Amino acid sequence: MASSPLLFFSPKPSPLLLHHHRRYLNQLPGLSSRHRCRFLDSFAARATKNGEPAEPPDRILAAACYLYPFLDGVRYGRFVLTQFPALQLVLQPFVPAIHLFRSSPLVPSLLFFTLYFAVVRNPSRFGRFVRFNTMQAIVLDVLLIFPDLLERTFNPNGGIGLELLQSLDSTVFLFMLVSLVYGSTACLLGQVPRLPLLAEAAERRVM
Repeated sequence: MASSPLLFFSPKPSPLLLHHHRRYLNQLPGLSSRHRCRFLDSFAARATKNGEPAEPPDRILAAACYLYPFLDGVRYGRFVLTQFPALQLVLQPFVPAIHLFRSSPLVPSLLFFTLYFAVVRNPSRFGRFVRFNTMQAIVLDVLLIFPDLLERTFNPNGGIGLELLQSLDSTVFLFMLVSLVYGSTACLLGQVPRLPLLAEAAERRVM
């Protein structure tokens, strides 16, 4: 698992407008809760473009959550970083956070439970924008279980097996890096980033 603070922005329309739209959507027959959530997300994004950006603290908090899966997945970049040393300079600002994240096996678990129970499951304290992005970052981190299991099950020392492992690790690392840049930047700009497949899974957990 992973965590980190940097980019983040999102739109935050007025509570009265959102309340009005929620009441209207609840009166529509045959509209599932997932479609209601999706509409409210898109409405929030449009409202930001219309000059009602999210407050800076919300943007920063949401953006920071995408560091969590990146810090957990940075270990998969060992092959890419060896082939492209210039990337090491790009990651240099994250080195203190990486060391802190790896300082104890308990750190990833503590971050997971803190983000989930203190943020995602705390609608009275955080708006849906922050909770959705936090949950999306958590889902992204949970997906790292699969490459980890593959590495533990198949641990090739050479040949085509090692080449496949290098390709897998590099793909995972680059996806984590792109997700960090895209998710954090979108949040800082006041938009709602939607990662393929992950967004719907996050929506189901954010009420």
